[in-house]
Amino acid sequence: MNKAITDGITFQPPAFADGLDVWSSGDGTPGSDTYDNAANAAFVPADQDFGGCLELQKNDATTRIRYTGETPILPGCYIQVRARVKCLSGTFPSVRVAAWAGRAGGTNVPGVVQTGPSTLLDTYGEVVEVTAIIGTGARGGVDMPWGPTALYGHVGIDFTGANGAIVRVDDIEVVDISSAFLSENLGAVNVVDYGAIGDGSTDDAAAFAAADAAAQGREVFVPAGTYFLGSDVTFANRVRFEGTVTMPDAAKFLLLKNFDLANYQDAFGDEVLAFKKAFQVLMDFSDHESLDLNGRRIRLTEPLDMQAAVVNRTVFATRRVVRNGQIQLDPSPAWDPTVVTSQASYSDANPKTLTNVTNVANVEVGSLVEGAGVGREIYVSAKNVAAQTLTISQSLYGANGSQTFTFTRFKYAFDFIGFDNLNQFSLDGIDFQCGGIGSAIMLPLDGMIFQIRDCYITRPKQRGITSAGGGCQGMMIDRCNFFSDDAPLPVSQRTTIGFNSNANDIKIRDNRVVRFKHFGFVGGGGALFNGNHWFQDDDVADGIRTAGLIFARTNPKALVTGNYLDNSFLEWTNEYEADPDFANQLPFGALTITGNSFTANDVAPWFNFIVMKPYGSNFFIRGMSVIGNVFKALNGSIDRVDGVDTSFADFDYGLMRNVTWEGNTYDGVTVYTQNPLKITYDQNSPEVFWNVEFAPRLPFGGRLRHVEGLVAVGGINDSGGTRVTEFPFVSVQQGPESSQARVTWPRACTGRIFITGRMDRPD
Repeated sequence: MNKAITDGITFQPPAFADGLDVWSSGDGTPGSDTYDNAANAAFVPADQDFGGCLELQKNDATTRIRYTGETPILPGCYIQVRARVKCLSGTFPSVRVAAWAGRAGGTNVPGVVQTGPSTLLDTYGEVVEVTAIIGTGARGGVDMPWGPTALYGHVGIDFTGANGAIVRVDDIEVVDISSAFLSENLGAVNVVDYGAIGDGSTDDAAAFAAADAAAQGREVFVPAGTYFLGSDVTFANRVRFEGTVTMPDAAKFLLLKNFDLANYQDAFGDEVLAFKKAFQVLMDFSDHESLDLNGRRIRLTEPLDMQAAVVNRTVFATRRVVRNGQIQLDPSPAWDPTVVTSQASYSDANPKTLTNVTNVANVEVGSLVEGAGVGREIYVSAKNVAAQTLTISQSLYGANGSQTFTFTRFKYAFDFIGFDNLNQFSLDGIDFQCGGIGSAIMLPLDGMIFQIRDCYITRPKQRGITSAGGGCQGMMIDRCNFFSDDAPLPVSQRTTIGFNSNANDIKIRDNRVVRFKHFGFVGGGGALFNGNHWFQDDDVADGIRTAGLIFARTNPKALVTGNYLDNSFLEWTNEYEADPDFANQLPFGALTITGNSFTANDVAPWFNFIVMKPYGSNFFIRGMSVIGNVFKALNGSIDRVDGVDTSFADFDYGLMRNVTWEGNTYDGVTVYTQNPLKITYDQNSPEVFWNVEFAPRLPFGGRLRHVEGLVAVGGINDSGGTRVTEFPFVSVQQGPESSQARVTWPRACTGRIFITGRMDRPD
């Protein structure tokens, strides 16, 4: 680069032969004295070394020669001032290049170096050359870095030391040597040229902004150093870093053209800080919808408070994605759960509030709540210290009164709970390497459509994904791999849970889940499970199994379709009801289980694949479909696939309605459940009353409530062999278990019938 060539800028001052009226004995500013007609100065037209030159007698402590013209100082442009001098007589002085730094308004730039290195003239007649480089940036080799406010200089030389010497000075030369600095930045705009200091304390934000403004499509280069930026900085051009930056937490650093973790890591030098600052920008500007981690690993020694990284936002409602990287947890005490015990009161009249909470200030939002009458996966979603209350994510089924509760706050790699509302957020292709150290993801308190896709959640210590509020509304978990830290343990010792949800419309698709205590705990409605494979086996013979999927409301409006449920079962409860006895709420219903493969091996005969568990009395089922599934037991058989856990209560089997259980395949199962159930019945001795037993094949051991078809196969004959042509009538809910149909004929007869009965009312 040479501005004299490219831009026609003139740096070279005129020769002494052109007149001494432009050469000042002062600082060169307007009004300063010149050497024109000065008593101690004269032009010498023919010196043997210089040709035309200035001869000068040194009369002042600092005898100055300054060009009164304004030599331009441009960002990124470096000039060299060169002078050749010799001493003819008198006491030897020292000589140096010097210049007066000018800025807007014609004032001097304060605090900058305005003299170059000094050289002693120690031999009469010897020609000595002195040089100095002037520029805006504090580059290596720059003698006078003047910063971005400098606009021009009055260049020249100084003689210092004893007076009386006679010296001669050749014409002063000013040369653009900017090309000497191109090897540092390959033609990029260097922030140092615009005043950046890089000492870690001087605020370089203005210099960074000036360099970016000057780049105009070129790359901005940040050389070695530590640059403090005291305010927001935005780069509209690409940036390359050798040095690093530091900023206050609230200040934002936006790289518009190369917004990804690799560049932020180059900028900040620390992978965790780099991620925080990049995430801050992602959530505070509209320029980028995603942050690419460039496949890099971020090692965490403590949980990441995602909202604290953003600082100024607790609500965000525009699509954002973090993708393509690995999060690795490293051991430290910061991952230890916080456990608080506290006395509190509960009333089902205020079903999501704990009152009179002692020690409430120490209970963290997001803590798991445990105590008598507390359902599983219930969390603290808010607290009011002044009122001594806690808001909880779900109602408690049997906790009226006062008791001591335990509140356990797990620690998560990505903790979003500081967001009051976060919508349309995605984690894509992230590998959470939890290492049995901490948990993976805590969702925001509220929001819609939080998506986790193509992620690995490997060995979370307690939880994979936790919702402590409504931030799971519309949640999507797609094509993820969950691997439990409990995998080596027997099922009875496992504690880790893949995910939970409280809100509606979740979609869980095409995931693979290995050996958790439970894969999913569903507290809302409108859930869709499709194409997942979760397995929860161990090496214990005839061992117990836990639920892979748990629905905790009576009316989940859920579809479980095309999944592989391996060594686990599906559980359906109503433990999220403050008054779990049936009154005016919806009964159990709106669950469809179709096209799944249920497999178990080495389990006890009493194991069931589908388990109902009412937490209160008088409940019944109204609307359930179990169609086209495969139920298979290996290395032993099981009694039946369906069961009711009566730990709290049993169903009212006289109220069952709309239960469809058909088209399923059974292998290694003693009892084939079906509803409607078709029975072939043979009566070999003449009887008026034929008692047809439908137990135990009706779902959940239910009663026979309805007969929807009866067909005679072949002839029905009385005791004398005469054909009986009259049609019988049928009575249901007969026998000691109400599981028989009584077929009544007009007279005693024998024969075969096909009879189809149901354990429900079909309407």
